Amino acid sequence: MHTDAIGRTSGRKGVLGAALVLLLATACSAGTTDSTGVSAAGLPTVRVALGVDASYAPFYLAEERGLFRKAGVDVELVKTEGGPAASQAVTAGTAQIAANADSTALPLMVNDPGLRALGVFQSSDRYLKVVLRDGITKPGQIRTMASIGGLGLYATHQYLLHNGIDPNSVKILQSSAPEMPGMLERGSIDGYVLYEPWAAKGAASGGHVTARIGDFGVRYVQWLLADQSWLKDNEDTAGKVFKAVAQADELVTSDPAAAAEATNKQVKLPVADTEKVLPEITFSARGLDGADVTSSQKIVDFLLDQKLVKKSPDLGTTLLKGWYDQYAR
Repeated sequence: MHTDAIGRTSGRKGVLGAALVLLLATACSAGTTDSTGVSAAGLPTVRVALGVDASYAPFYLAEERGLFRKAGVDVELVKTEGGPAASQAVTAGTAQIAANADSTALPLMVNDPGLRALGVFQSSDRYLKVVLRDGITKPGQIRTMASIGGLGLYATHQYLLHNGIDPNSVKILQSSAPEMPGMLERGSIDGYVLYEPWAAKGAASGGHVTARIGDFGVRYVQWLLADQSWLKDNEDTAGKVFKAVAQADELVTSDPAAAAEATNKQVKLPVADTEKVLPEITFSARGLDGADVTSSQKIVDFLLDQKLVKKSPDLGTTLLKGWYDQYAR
């Protein structure tokens, strides 16, 4: 039995739920920062929705180093639970820009054809890992797994298929990342595919890491996304945000210790743990090209085949080839 995590989280209820969480999270600052206006310093203000893990270190470092303001924009980082919640915040209007993986954003583009991918700010085939419960020694023993939506679900399916297992024969429970190590420890699930720190926490809670996503042919890229209704009047502002992230990418690569310190200040992740996993990610900003369209089509074909989406987004419209070179260089 398969639980359709993408279908359940990308509909109107998922968007409204994400919006409520984000509104509560930002209520304390709403009186001083208008997310579509101008800050007290006279800079355009933008809310950027993102998850809470080491892969977002460039944003944390950019905030700590004042790179956004130096680029000419006042950014408020809106932390979400991860998965599709960041892009759902853009759809709901509680953020203007989101950071999400390609396989997470693509199904959301079906329900929100206004979402636009602006470019890539990082990629990896090592950061997400397969964690199995102790006692599960081979994939054929798996009966139940947990997954977040988007990239997590796509990677889970690819792992099972790579090992000759029909995903429909495995019960896949929709969950959030922080819940999964406990579920593994209780024996409620046999495994999951997830990023750090939750892979390491699972290994410390009655599990063991058995593979990285590259071992079964999965590689993700993280995009910056915006909705066209906002973007059409704010492309220069979005470009300033991306320029700061691109600069921070270079700093994360050259000084991972500083990036780990900034991550700790922003989201309280242990410095040593973050510094350990940052080399598993390639932090490099670039524009979208034909290869991105091809890889995205492969993901969409998978989603269609698994009946996780009903149609394909218009990749020629939603993936903005050339935008990065024009606005973020």
